[in-house]
Amino acid sequence: MLSVQFGENVLAETNGFKLIIDKKEDLSGLPEGVVSQAATMTKNMKMDGKWVFTLQTPSMYPFLQYSDKRELREKLFTGYFMKGDNDNKRDNKSIIAKIARLRVERSHILGYKSYADFVLERTMAKTPQTVFDFLSQVWTAATPVAKSEADAQQAVIKKEGGKFKLEPWDWWFYTEKIKQEKYNL
Repeated sequence: MLSVQFGENVLAETNGFKLIIDKKEDLSGLPEGVVSQAATMTKNMKMDGKWVFTLQTPSMYPFLQYSDKRELREKLFTGYFMKGDNDNKRDNKSIIAKIARLRVERSHILGYKSYADFVLERTMAKTPQTVFDFLSQVWTAATPVAKSEADAQQAVIKKEGGKFKLEPWDWWFYTEKIKQEKYNL
């Protein structure tokens, strides 16, 4: 039941979040198709003359990728990132704690050292250490690439005169700029 409640809370927060834009200049950088989709959303909500962006992937990703409005990208990204962690009736922190406690308890009753030992026994990994070893390999290979990408994005910010540090809500936007520049799209 806790897992069901967790999922319902995440779904409710996903469906409940709306970034409502009422000034055309706040659509700067967005492709016409993305703007049209946002306008269609408002018609369904009886908010003609406005544009709505949600946490649903077809709405959120293009906004993060193309919007010139950094503060609005931050607002949308934060809405996505904070689902289930807003100290409201849909907050999942206590549910997560209960689920974790019950998983450990069940694992111990069944004779396992941890929940990870319990769930991994019948998988290809078999043990938590195998998973940690694999993740360590991925981390070791991926970290320099991610740092290089972040450095390239920060260089674009600097080249454009930006006086801010790259943040998570900037990642899609500056990746798209680099892609456009690199491949002359």
